[in-house]
Amino acid sequence: MERKQLFFIGALFLAQVSWAQESFHLIKKTVIGGEGGWDYLSVDSKSSTLYISHSTQVEVLDAKTYEKKGVIPGLQGVHGVIAVPSSGRGITTNGRSNSATIFDLKTLKPIVEVPTGKNPDALLYDSFSKRVFTFNHSDVTATAIDIENGKVVGTVDLGGTALEAGATDEKGTIFVNLEDASEIVSFDARTLVMKDRWKLSPCEEPTGLALDMKNNRLFSVCHNGMMMVVDSKSGKIIAQVPIGKRVDGAAFDPELKMAFSSNGEGTITVVKEVSPNEFKVIQTIETAVGARTIALDPVTHHLFVSTAQYGETPAATAENPNPRPKIVPGTFMVLEYGMK
Repeated sequence: MERKQLFFIGALFLAQVSWAQESFHLIKKTVIGGEGGWDYLSVDSKSSTLYISHSTQVEVLDAKTYEKKGVIPGLQGVHGVIAVPSSGRGITTNGRSNSATIFDLKTLKPIVEVPTGKNPDALLYDSFSKRVFTFNHSDVTATAIDIENGKVVGTVDLGGTALEAGATDEKGTIFVNLEDASEIVSFDARTLVMKDRWKLSPCEEPTGLALDMKNNRLFSVCHNGMMMVVDSKSGKIIAQVPIGKRVDGAAFDPELKMAFSSNGEGTITVVKEVSPNEFKVIQTIETAVGARTIALDPVTHHLFVSTAQYGETPAATAENPNPRPKIVPGTFMVLEYGMK
């Protein structure tokens, strides 16, 4: 074999070994227990705290040791939860009570409950406007909240049906997925005036949304197994990348230049941003069935998902023709993945 061929094979082998060492692996599985469903989770890097929605409460854990810091109870159908360290407060979205609960980050005690639109789901904090935005799934509105004063400051009607997750460019624009319409809409973070409406075809039912602020790239994940990469300035579709099934969440790591989709089938799809116009799948992480939402710690570059074990599926009835499998009590868990 010629020397050049040997060199090429050796270089290829080293590249494969290097990637194997750097690929994501399960770091820790922690069983929290309890009963009921779950939705979003988030991590506060500054305090190394993990917030996990769980039925009628939020589980609060130390993100390093998994020691339980406490719970935020009495939430009616909690969906989302985030911390806003600059205000010393956090906030949840409560789907069944059409409200958001603002709580103290140190004591975890509720401060005030404010009204939102119908069935508030995902939420985010925008540092540009210093507002929290809740995305109200059923009436397709976004509620703007001054978290420091504990007051609603406005509402924007986004049109269409079935509102999902949003993203901010931290420069005054909020982007949101419209699930049934398969669109991304945007509005001004301060005036709440609508800006753009972009079709995502051939995407169907977009849910999670993430943003590369440096390169102006939106990552919208769709139920028909694709991630749409969209120019956040023009709405032009840059790429479409295959992902797993039953997707719900998305995240982007600006340092690693990787986008992630959390898929309820039991996988996380890892997409590398090779350049602002080139994207490719570099890994499919095996997680667990039901782990459909995701939290990213941008400091450690670790990923977190939550789920539980499933039991038998009840027989279909006229009232419930598509029953879901039962959740095994006491099996609710959080899974952490990282490159080590």
